[in-house]
Amino acid sequence: MTLIAFVGSVFSPYYAWALRKNPATPAENHCAINVALYGAAGRRWTMTERSAASVQRSASAFRVGPSSLQWDGRSLQIDLNEVGMPIPQRVRGRVRVWPRGLSTFHAPLDDGGRHRWGPIAPCARVEVELDQPGARWSGEAYLDSNEGDEPIDRPFTEWDWSRAALKDGSTAVIYDVRQKSGGERVIARRFRPDGSAEAFDAPPRQALPRSAWRIERAMRSEPGEPARVAQTLEDTPFYVRSVLDSRLFGERVTSVHESLNLPRVVSTPVRLMLPWRMPRVR
Repeated sequence: MTLIAFVGSVFSPYYAWALRKNPATPAENHCAINVALYGAAGRRWTMTERSAASVQRSASAFRVGPSSLQWDGRSLQIDLNEVGMPIPQRVRGRVRVWPRGLSTFHAPLDDGGRHRWGPIAPCARVEVELDQPGARWSGEAYLDSNEGDEPIDRPFTEWDWSRAALKDGSTAVIYDVRQKSGGERVIARRFRPDGSAEAFDAPPRQALPRSAWRIERAMRSEPGEPARVAQTLEDTPFYVRSVLDSRLFGERVTSVHESLNLPRVVSTPVRLMLPWRMPRVR
């Protein structure tokens, strides 16, 4: 399961069109809760964009239409009531993320520092209770944050991101970023359960098979045992999410991996296709 709460949806064609008319368009007028479900309970994918009229924000809560996120001091509670597209299948229920420790680490993703990433709870536990589709489970979780001062396509061409749970309970994250100008940026950090972090030398980049939409993807994995795509979860014209088998810190790990192609995001055909998956309502 993947959940993303957007304040100013970076993939939204509506936001891009609004920014063309008015560069000062507020991000709060383009919010969404993205839910992606995979597995035995059935696949679901939701991302309904809503205007500022349907958004409420405070220091501890964020509501977008019928769904909300609430921090109670110990856990992040997410109440979902969304409808998927293009097949209208509902996702309704509650998710709670319990951090084992909170992290204060953050890093710029681009040379200009206009885009930043930081994990909030890189080692966490999740409890999922969904009424639609009926599903209950608990397990390991990861919570992070990205923010930017400009559209995401301006500085970047593509990136690969991965995170893997290690045997000692820590989490390894690798951001492998390619910029339009400037050098490649690689951020490799190992996060302990208490939220502390340490840098590590990312192993060499290894090319992986392209996705069905011909998106290139790569993983940094230690030599000797090549990385392998175990499952492709999401395959779109500009983005692919996968489960990989690779090697880090001398152990075989399972990684959640994402590859993003920014020129594809801003292409006219993709922007005209996206409303079929990302409807907008007031």
